[in-house]
Parts: sequence; structure tokens; C-alpha cells
Amino acid sequence: MDTPLPTTKTVVSYSSSSFEIQENNTNPSKISQNDPNNKDLESQKTISIQDLDVLAVVDYSKRAQWLRAAVLGANDGLLSTASLMMGVGAVRTDVKTMILTGIAGLVAGACSMAIGEFVSVYSQYDIELSQMKREKSANNIDKNEYDAKKDELPSPLQAAGASAFAFAMGALVPLLAAAFVKNYHARLGVVVAASSFALIGFGGLGAFLGRVSLVKSSLRVLVGGWMAMGITFGLTKLIGKIGV
Repeated sequence: MDTPLPTTKTVVSYSSSSFEIQENNTNPSKISQNDPNNKDLESQKTISIQDLDVLAVVDYSKRAQWLRAAVLGANDGLLSTASLMMGVGAVRTDVKTMILTGIAGLVAGACSMAIGEFVSVYSQYDIELSQMKREKSANNIDKNEYDAKKDELPSPLQAAGASAFAFAMGALVPLLAAAFVKNYHARLGVVVAASSFALIGFGGLGAFLGRVSLVKSSLRVLVGGWMAMGITFGLTKLIGKIGV
């Protein structure tokens, strides 16, 4: 009666810093049919792979928050400036008036976004700093550890600058689109077209960051932008006709 060959058993163990693959092989040439102890491990092969985290989950939360805020700021700049230019374009046909209105909207919006972000982040900074001071007194935290945690707090100036920059970048899209088109109707069409493409891009980027449907997010942002521009244009046109 034939003696069955020993099987191969593979054991995989891993931690946050490394994992090992242990393969237990029994050499058939060394098997004694009369010795049951030979069923135990006779040789062990270990493959170690260092610096590989099998269960690693990269934390992009902080980076994603900043990028998401930048996308929202750019979207606000694009939509508010385009709507403002469309509103003025409803009652004035010259390109100079539309461009100056867009520039005024860019500057005012960027300043507003920067100041609002500065106040908001500074309030958060003060709250977290006060909490850290209380923890330092209660837990006797080392000064180096305290300084390291303090350096990780959000910077109000950096947040304000990033918000203003993002708003300005978004506002430049309709401005640059309208600056080189002299014909009135063509200029309005170019502003809407350029803004629509940018809205789709911002919606897609927001969907990527939020890991949601790309098509639904882009369409939602696009339709919302069309509604904002259409309502602004229509109401301004109506108000201009009744002579208010």
C-alpha cells in the first residue's frame, strides 16, 4: 500500500511593518515509513519582506480637506463671477463694462473669501491651542512634544491665501473667455461655454475626492451653474426692462 506524500502548509503572518511567509516542506527522500515523527517539520523556508505594510491605509484626510476647499473656492469664484458678468451683460452690451464688472467681482470675492477663511481658521486655531495648553498642564507634556503638536495646527494666513488664490483662479475663467470676444451674443455664449467646461471639471474633481459618482456630481454642478447664470441674467434683464 502506497504511503501518501506529505502535504505543504503555507503560513502567512503580517504586522504593520512587515510580513513573513513560512512554507513548511517535508523532503520525501528523508521520509521513513516506520517513523511517524517524520511527519513533523524538517525544514523551514522563511521569506521576509521588510518595510511592507499589508494593511496600510494611506491617510489623505488633511490633504483632501485642503484640496476640497480649493476646489470649492475655485468653483465659487467661477460661478459668482460668471453670473455677475451675465447679469451685467443682460443690460449692457459693451465688453469693457462686462470685463470691469468681472474684475470687481474677482477682487471683492477673493478678499471676502480670504477674510472669512482667516477668521474661521484663526478661531479653530485658538480653540485647539487652548486645549493643548490645558492638556500640557494636566499631563505634563514635554515641551518638544507640545511644540510639535503646535506646528501641526492649521495656519490662518495660509488658509486665507489659498482660499483667495483658488477663488481668483476660478474667476479668471469667464474673464479670459470674454476679454477677446467683441461680438455681444458671441461673448455671452463663450462665457457660458467656458464656465460650463470648468464646472464639469470642478464637479469631477470633487467627485474624485469624495469617491462618488463622477457623472452625477459633474451634472449636478453643471446644472446648478446654469441655473445661477440663467436666473441672474433673466432677473437683471427683467429689472432693466421695467426701468428700475
